[in-house]
Amino acid sequence: MPKTRKRAKVMGDKSVIDWQAPALTRRRIWRSGLNGLLRAQVLFGGLSVLFAIALMMVYLGYIVWPLFQGARLTLADWQSPAWLKDQAPAWLLAVEEQNQLGFRLGEKGEVVFFALDNGRELLREHLPLPEGVHIKALVRALPEQDLYAAALSDGSALVFAPRYQTRFQAQGKSVQPSLGFPYGNTAFVLDKQGRALNALALSEQRGRLLLIAASGQQLNGLWLRRESSLLAGDHWTAEPLDLPAAASAVTYLDIDPRGRFAYVQSGKDRLELLDLRKPRLISQYHLLAGSDLKVTASGKLNGGVSLLIGDSGGAVTQWFAVADKDGHVQLKSIRRFQLADSAIVQIEPEARRKGFAALDAAGNLGLFHSTAERRLLDQHLPTDHGKIALSPQADRLLVEAGGAFAVHPLHNPHPELSWQALWSKVWYENYAEPEYIWQSSASTVDFEAKLSLAPLTFGTLKAALVAMLFAAPLAIAAAVYSAYFMAPALRRKVKPVIELMEALPTVILGFFAALILAPYVEDHLPGLFSLFLILPLGTLALAFCCRHLPLSRLDGYESLLLIPLLLLLGWATLQLSPLLEAALFNGDMRLWLSARGIGYEQRNALVVGLAMGFAVIPNIYSLAEDALAGVPKSLTQGSLALGATLWQTLLHVLLPAAGAGIFSALMIGFGRAVGETMIVLMASGNTPLINGNLFEGMRTLAANVAVEMPEAAVDSTHYRLLFLSALLLLLLCFVMNSLAEWVRQRLRRRYAAL
Repeated sequence: MPKTRKRAKVMGDKSVIDWQAPALTRRRIWRSGLNGLLRAQVLFGGLSVLFAIALMMVYLGYIVWPLFQGARLTLADWQSPAWLKDQAPAWLLAVEEQNQLGFRLGEKGEVVFFALDNGRELLREHLPLPEGVHIKALVRALPEQDLYAAALSDGSALVFAPRYQTRFQAQGKSVQPSLGFPYGNTAFVLDKQGRALNALALSEQRGRLLLIAASGQQLNGLWLRRESSLLAGDHWTAEPLDLPAAASAVTYLDIDPRGRFAYVQSGKDRLELLDLRKPRLISQYHLLAGSDLKVTASGKLNGGVSLLIGDSGGAVTQWFAVADKDGHVQLKSIRRFQLADSAIVQIEPEARRKGFAALDAAGNLGLFHSTAERRLLDQHLPTDHGKIALSPQADRLLVEAGGAFAVHPLHNPHPELSWQALWSKVWYENYAEPEYIWQSSASTVDFEAKLSLAPLTFGTLKAALVAMLFAAPLAIAAAVYSAYFMAPALRRKVKPVIELMEALPTVILGFFAALILAPYVEDHLPGLFSLFLILPLGTLALAFCCRHLPLSRLDGYESLLLIPLLLLLGWATLQLSPLLEAALFNGDMRLWLSARGIGYEQRNALVVGLAMGFAVIPNIYSLAEDALAGVPKSLTQGSLALGATLWQTLLHVLLPAAGAGIFSALMIGFGRAVGETMIVLMASGNTPLINGNLFEGMRTLAANVAVEMPEAAVDSTHYRLLFLSALLLLLLCFVMNSLAEWVRQRLRRRYAAL
């Protein structure tokens, strides 16, 4: 009898399924293929998300990486033009703005403009020096100004300026040089006895020119003012400035950019600070006290506020004047930069940044940035006793030595940043002490960007923590009530409404917080803080009443009665705010706080916390409620059957079992608060401060990127630093989510027995 397969055989009262039937086999194959397809789709989706995140981080790293690279100097070939071979040593080298022309001033007053690409002489002139008079010293007004003065051997000073005019012709663009004398081509007499000037300083002050010169230890000053008349035309009038004599022969002079102080250097390391408004000696300092070193080179940074002092030990020290609380000015040593062991022979500041180049007697070249305290380049130049000059854009280094010159390309786009500048207190010029400051732009030309990320990171965490202090208790309590106490029918209506709040655009919340909530909080501060005491007490009182009143029909619906009563209680408390303010704070809580050193701004951390907490509540509530509702009913029912009360069951069974999900909800809510942009942007005041005052504003990383990215020049330091802020924000969220997952897994293992 042939064997035949049937789909089912009846054996008594049991059915046996033939799993090898063709229909079931095809169904198994189809379902297996579908499962494999879905598994591959899920795997592909997960890997795509990870790849997208990794690609995002790689791109951010690509943009950020150049910030932390040092400078690079490319050595170029030396050029020996015929006109340079017989020239006397140079007093001055300079480079034109477009890196096409060089400017050279020799000891005999010969001025030569030459092409940097081939060394061709373009223009030769002579300073109008009297017969037998030669240059004793040369000084520049400021590193960013093309204004110079030559101290002469007959006790006079000549002011001059190289000028460049760009012309566009059929052959292309060309630069035409000339030598100008903005204050006339006649030297100004500073030493009436005709003694040689061994040091000189000049400064332009609102249409006036101040010259200070030294003959030995004798100081002479001269104010020059332009006067105009119909008959005589424009002419300069000189007004002498009497100054006290220095302690010894002067070696270097400098003037504060505002014309208030003069710095007089003499001897081995002595520096005297003079008040020019009422000419007198303020104080004197030993720049290298406690050592046998001596000053070998001096200069000043861009802006003229800081002095740079090079010594025989190969170090450069930055000094600038600091005013104390009483207004007394003192000169402070701020930073020290070590190049090598040989004496510093030249300090060349950058024209637009707080950087400088230093050259020592052994030919070692160092490139530094003062504010970042960063050493960017350390390279030996193949020449000794050379003269160097940085181009205005600090992208060329002109070197002259031995009748030849070379123009070395210099790559140094982002010297302003270092770990210390980003995260530590920095002592900026014109500040009384080191501070954390973010200020990326200003209206002045000599402004130095202050790029500390510390206040932005602090503001981000401050806003998130204040929001979580407001949102977490409300969201978790609401989740517990709706999952454990609320009637299922009411829960099905309430939960979707709260989750729908998550879709509310944050720009609307920010608009509401800035224009409505902030003024209201300012006018009702006492009532607002009273809510934190009255609402909990009112809730307990109402709960007590509900427990002792015949409200069995409201079992699970108590919130329908409690919420209106609590809203009424809150409204009544806020209405009492003027009375509380008059009774406790003399009628004005803002003035009361200000008198105690607590500042108040209308758009502050408290307003941001309330508005952002409202935006975070739906996230935390939804996830926490799902975690609580997912606890098996058998656990709670078993606990109640063993005699535990509802609250004992909640605290010892339900919350531990759902602890991992609740913690994840809190971390996700915190990450949501950290990355919030629009609410903080509109309601915080955008003041990058580091303090714990809830009544002052802040600026967060996300809001800072949103505000400043449209204004940042592409590939600039500011632009790349904003990308660094975005990378930091991404890493912060990644770390928090990873920590949340780690804690969640530990909690799950700990309470797995439940």
